[in-house]
Amino acid sequence: MAARETEPSIAQPVDEHELGDFTTDRRVLLLSAIGLGIGALAAVVAVGLLDLIALCTNLFFFQRWSIHPASPAEHQLGAWVVLVPVAGATIVGLMARYGSERIRGHGIPEAIESILINGSRVAPRVALLKPLSAAISIGSGGPFGAEGPIIMTGGAFGSLVAQACHLTSAERKTLLVAGAAAGMSATFASPLAAVLLAVELLLFEWKPRSVIPVALASAMAAILRRPLLGAGPIFAVTLHHPSLSAAVALGCVIAGVGAGALSALLTRGVYAAEDLFQSLPFHWMWWPPLGGLAIGLGGLVFPQALGVGYDTIESILRGDVALHVVLGVLLVKSLIWVVALGSGTSGGVLAPLLMMGGALGGLEAAYLPNQGPGFWALVSMAAILGGTMRVPFTAVVFALELTGDFGSLLPLLIAVTAAYAFTVLLLPRSILTEKISRRGYHLSREYAIDPLEILFAREVMRTTVVALPSDTPIHALDGSIADSERIQRLYPVVDADKSLRGVIARSEIRRLTATAPPAARVGDHLTKRAVVAWPDEPLRLVAHRMAETGLTRFPVVTRERPAQLVGMIALSDLLRARAMNLDAERRREQVLPLRTVLPRALRFFRGFGRMTG
Repeated sequence: MAARETEPSIAQPVDEHELGDFTTDRRVLLLSAIGLGIGALAAVVAVGLLDLIALCTNLFFFQRWSIHPASPAEHQLGAWVVLVPVAGATIVGLMARYGSERIRGHGIPEAIESILINGSRVAPRVALLKPLSAAISIGSGGPFGAEGPIIMTGGAFGSLVAQACHLTSAERKTLLVAGAAAGMSATFASPLAAVLLAVELLLFEWKPRSVIPVALASAMAAILRRPLLGAGPIFAVTLHHPSLSAAVALGCVIAGVGAGALSALLTRGVYAAEDLFQSLPFHWMWWPPLGGLAIGLGGLVFPQALGVGYDTIESILRGDVALHVVLGVLLVKSLIWVVALGSGTSGGVLAPLLMMGGALGGLEAAYLPNQGPGFWALVSMAAILGGTMRVPFTAVVFALELTGDFGSLLPLLIAVTAAYAFTVLLLPRSILTEKISRRGYHLSREYAIDPLEILFAREVMRTTVVALPSDTPIHALDGSIADSERIQRLYPVVDADKSLRGVIARSEIRRLTATAPPAARVGDHLTKRAVVAWPDEPLRLVAHRMAETGLTRFPVVTRERPAQLVGMIALSDLLRARAMNLDAERRREQVLPLRTVLPRALRFFRGFGRMTG
């Protein structure tokens, strides 16, 4: 028994053979099974929300009880149409004031906030009030899309299911995002784009433990969409097979930059409108009716600006709309969308961005190389989505799944990348994260390998450490360690054969030199159950162990002989590893000087010329 007590106790040991590419365990199977159920539930919820929007549209504009899809642009209300969005926005304002303030906004920022700040917990009332408020807002003419509310609603139902199970916060996040992705997949027949949106915008990680359940939920929703809503794609367009000449590639860059500029303008416009509303001297409950008044006036001038406008988007993609429709979308639709969204009503951003991007491409088509009807509208539609929401891969795949026009893949990639680069360099935050920032939070959407994952304890541990023999008298340390300025706060204690017996803190030595009896030895007062690190384990595991134990200094021992001391590692060493990463990011150097390379290359080509001549 005594021999066992001299061996250090290792907290959370991980065998080197267990380290792999991923940390996923079998719990992913449980999450996947739950995710499949959430995918089916989200598909039904998405259909229900679309029917509810159609019902509200029929009630507000045509005074009939029907869930048959209808376009607000076909109303016969005349000038009275101005009051319809005001009435709908007033109802939404009252619901937000007396129901839940979290139904305000376009849904995705609220989903992000629930994930990052609220432990992926969504209140049950939000799951009910969000789709209802969105249906009233859009059904009364709001120039919004259904995707934001569907994403938030699907995520809310996913969160409710997760909260009913015994899960961690990270697992609840996975299921919340699974519901959000499934809702988008069922609505737009875009299962792959929904998964990419989850990765680029909601998960804040790329791990099998989260991607697998989300992908399965999205796939389940897409499968159920076929009998519920049809197979898709939802926009039937002329397919393109462009020959990507230099002129077309340059046109894609121009279209991407133009979409990026419009993205920046719309983003700043939305928050300028929000600032204007916040300066008003009355309660925010009454802001949506003012936004509704702007919607009504815009709808009176340009009826196609009302509602989601999928029919207008399809016409733009087909290239069979008149110039006044394109200008109406760019001017009227954009303006009322900016004002309404800034007023804090409920509605999404994705469909309006598609419409405005398509209109911009339709306008640019007169000046760019002719590639068939709707080509530049499609390119700009994807570019503005990627630039505004900062989701480039989602934008490319989403455009392809919406239209089935896979021949446009390369032009889409060029244009979306140009728009993405433009807005990333111009704006510090996107239209989604700006709202979160205004609530006092900050998040970074850059994913990278943690430097603590690729560095090992052996690379930063200190090998020149002071180790104390266990039979050293306590009072012999009085002048050498207790009052020493040497930066070593934890001392390993070893026995006669240099094996680690435990550790003792510097503060404990100071206390013992004042209170211990004269015959006291270091071995009588050490911490025998020391927490240790191994030389060949990643620093990430060492950092996790520090967080779990509350300790910031460990002896480092070998795996073969757990009592053989080889060094010490401290929190400051982990910070030094982080500094190494910062140095790699910031230090610039010319590894291969051109004055050395060019003369050698010239000599080579001259010699090659003489040989062939």
